[in-house]
Amino acid sequence: MNPIQYTIVPKNPAAHLFEVTLTVAEPDPAGQRFMLPVWIPGSYMIREFARNIVTLQAFNAAGRRIGIEKIDKHAWQVAPHDGPITLRYEVYGWDMSVRAAHLDDTVGFFNGTSVFLAVEGQADAPCSVDIQAPQGAAYRNWRVATALPEARGTKRYGFGTYQAQNYDELADHPVTLGEFALGSFSAHGVKHDIVISGRVTNLDMNRLAADLKRVCEAQIALFEPRTKKAPVDRYVFMTVAVADGYGGLEHRASTALICNRGDLPVQGRAEMTDGYRTYLGLCSHEYFHTWNVKRIKPAAFAPYDLSQENYTSLLWLFEGFTSYYDDLMLVRSGLINAGDYFTLVGKTIAGVQRGSGRLKQTVAESSFDAWVKYYRADENSPNAIVSYYQKGSLIALAFDLSIRAQTANRKSLDDVMRLLWQRYGRDFYNGKARGIAESEVEALFAEATGADLRKLFRDGVHGTRDLPLDALFEPFGVTLATDLATNGTAGKPSLGARTRGGADCTLAVVHDGGAAQKAGLSAGDVLVAIDGLRVTGSNLDGLLSRYLPGAKVEVHAFRRDELRRTELKLDAPEVTRYTLSPVDGRGPAKQWRERWLKG
Repeated sequence: MNPIQYTIVPKNPAAHLFEVTLTVAEPDPAGQRFMLPVWIPGSYMIREFARNIVTLQAFNAAGRRIGIEKIDKHAWQVAPHDGPITLRYEVYGWDMSVRAAHLDDTVGFFNGTSVFLAVEGQADAPCSVDIQAPQGAAYRNWRVATALPEARGTKRYGFGTYQAQNYDELADHPVTLGEFALGSFSAHGVKHDIVISGRVTNLDMNRLAADLKRVCEAQIALFEPRTKKAPVDRYVFMTVAVADGYGGLEHRASTALICNRGDLPVQGRAEMTDGYRTYLGLCSHEYFHTWNVKRIKPAAFAPYDLSQENYTSLLWLFEGFTSYYDDLMLVRSGLINAGDYFTLVGKTIAGVQRGSGRLKQTVAESSFDAWVKYYRADENSPNAIVSYYQKGSLIALAFDLSIRAQTANRKSLDDVMRLLWQRYGRDFYNGKARGIAESEVEALFAEATGADLRKLFRDGVHGTRDLPLDALFEPFGVTLATDLATNGTAGKPSLGARTRGGADCTLAVVHDGGAAQKAGLSAGDVLVAIDGLRVTGSNLDGLLSRYLPGAKVEVHAFRRDELRRTELKLDAPEVTRYTLSPVDGRGPAKQWRERWLKG
């Protein structure tokens, strides 16, 4: 089969326009159809990327225009035609995120799903893409960063032609264009590159490379403890540093990240800041996906159908377990200590416990409904849904501790991940592309560990009961307690609501059964006064600290342009943090804990 040939050029950075050409040597003579994906794997929401196509024309081999018709929201069909055809179209890129495309005079970025039309019926055809430089002296120092293999004659990080075995591979390799800092390291013999674009001063690239090396080698060793063989020949971490941003998206041999520039390490400063720890955790999360979801996949994703939603109830396993291992790999690689790790786990527990949605929706249901609920969160989401990321990570923790306790630490969740890798992931791109069926999961856990995990599956995955974390921590010498003294607000009564920052005190979320809801207040209401004293976005805590739980207060609030008055009975203080504390008692608790944390 002849290759599909693409060319992409940042045609007009000021207007944020990419120009793409696509040539098909052997189109369907009955009329070739083309489709632009409606979603990008890893972000489970219909995003309608075709809305960013501004112009589109079709030409024959002689360069004469031929007819092309749009047949639905994301597909086109060329009139019946013999011989090669070429499409030329413009794509608007002004989405500074990891999901789509962005272009200005400082940086360019795109995912293939946002810019490359798929040729229907030729998904398995090899693809080549000629990435061209924008015109003008201002762009003379621009380079190309991607994990796509270079064609002969193209230098790594240079403009030129890159190759993919098929459309799926083409779409799974994001591209960064522009001026960027470049670092590299080797993890168990495989080169890993670090690309940082955006304005960053005094970046300590050496420290970043050394830290990521430890994380990557720990993860490679988890899945391949004997061979230490990475699943890729080369890997690229691509980060855009901005004033305020956070996010990541996994790909088969790279990841696209966005972070606050202040979170990156600074030369001459060795401390582990909260921001840098968060960034390392993000890198760890996306790198773990190289195995878990990019190769070990649910059956619904093997292969992806990029024209519509792909439903699975297993995101708790693929996203939640990845969220468990991302921070665990930081402590196992020695980048953070056990105390820091316990703090992170305590925050996750608090995040899950805060929302009553955990008592209404299972993580399996949350996974299935990601397309319509999780990625479309609103003011009622904490009351209606549970995060398969957060609760999924706690379920992973519960499985790990339960397996270790039942087997006297001879088996662990690591054994589950390794069996998943051996059976479904290792050969996924070697002609054995099969994902795990939902009906196969529980049996695989039992096979890998020999532990009885039926109750945990029933109550934790398919039920809405709170996880018995206190009991699970006990054999490892860890106690779990609430902490109401966070930020000096011990004993402060609660409105039963969460407010949004700003000059005004606006209710962002009103919790089920809480004081605000009982008083008739709703999300979006702007608090004006409590007992006659003005409320602002910054003084609410101070005002509430003067009352005891159960006190009745008079509240004035605006709903739209209508002033409302209500009486509110203050709730007990909210639990804002859970504290995990190691205690070295009798028995093997300390040894078990160290085995868990060190791997």
